[in-house]
Amino acid sequence: MAEVLCDKDLLSRLVAFDSTSTKSNLPIADFVCEYLDRPNVAITRNLSEDGSKVNVVVATGVDGAGDDSGGLVLCGHLDVVPAAEEGWNSDPFTLTELDETYVGRGACDMKGSVALAMNVFARVDVDRLTHPLVLLFTYDEELGSLGAQRFADTRPSDQPLPPNVLVGEPTSLRAVRMHKGHLTMRITVRGKAAHSGSPHLGVNAIEAAAAVVRSLSKLAEQFKQQRIDSGRFFREVPFPVLNVAQISGGTAINIVPDRCVVDLGIRPLPGMNPQAMIEWIKDTVAKSDPHGNINIEVLNVNPPMLLEETAPIYAALSGLLSQTQSYAVSYASDAGVLQTMGLQCVLFGPGSIEVAHRPNEYVPIDEFNRARSIIEQLVSRFCMP
Repeated sequence: MAEVLCDKDLLSRLVAFDSTSTKSNLPIADFVCEYLDRPNVAITRNLSEDGSKVNVVVATGVDGAGDDSGGLVLCGHLDVVPAAEEGWNSDPFTLTELDETYVGRGACDMKGSVALAMNVFARVDVDRLTHPLVLLFTYDEELGSLGAQRFADTRPSDQPLPPNVLVGEPTSLRAVRMHKGHLTMRITVRGKAAHSGSPHLGVNAIEAAAAVVRSLSKLAEQFKQQRIDSGRFFREVPFPVLNVAQISGGTAINIVPDRCVVDLGIRPLPGMNPQAMIEWIKDTVAKSDPHGNINIEVLNVNPPMLLEETAPIYAALSGLLSQTQSYAVSYASDAGVLQTMGLQCVLFGPGSIEVAHRPNEYVPIDEFNRARSIIEQLVSRFCMP
């Protein structure tokens, strides 16, 4: 069993790992496993398909997943976004204390929450647990919750998790029960190359793609008219969003382009069916190309998340926070995927998403410390009733 560090020192160790999503997360995962290993603790590694990355499950307490309200999962992702942008005032991978904050890549999103979850777990009295306490740390959340998807697809059905899940996204210590999803798609338009002096011998893929983009623009306007109940919690953008994000095509100015690729992202509201939106887009695009020269790929589906106010984890957390208002966020998280496993997920953690993914990312020290107490009380409520 490794020495249990104070919360700040553990956060410092985690930030020191460059776990950018483009790299393997095995080094930081190995540290997590070594740190948490002790008697009566079960550690399971869920590898990515190529073996370069891993989800880590650390469990203790009684066997099984508990009853409908017992047990707790503390979930976080180990990956971070790149720190190559200009504007950093210190080494991004060295935790720095400045103006009552901890600064470093991932300090806010979301190694602060991971550090707290690890230390609460490391110090829990296993003999007092009447329901299981589980840590789930994923890879590639920043790339579209790829690790969580791998976990959901490969977790044996005879190894259920406790139903209550706290996902440590930075929410400024608010309980968040809704978030939008994020679907990504790629449309490839095929044409026929020719010399630009003889355009009648070719088919211009970029011009055909322009018709596709126009049809998507009309669909985006239709999306703005979509209204469901969850939209009222997203005051600034109370509708699903369709964003044409990238276009690439052509090889030279004097060649009729034979290929054009259009990438788009869709943000469905909580309660919307992602597959229905995908079919809507496919149908719209197909109508803009009667010749069948278009291929449509679904790159990733990160579902929206919606938790009922009556869910035990939400009711308990709201009570601890004296929170009476429902909150929603526009970003996606692992919670959207985990809820497809029948789990009840709530977002909660120190720090603000507004400083995540930016230079000098930070977590307020006061929020970091207060979050620890809240997590401990949830463990008592769901694992030691």
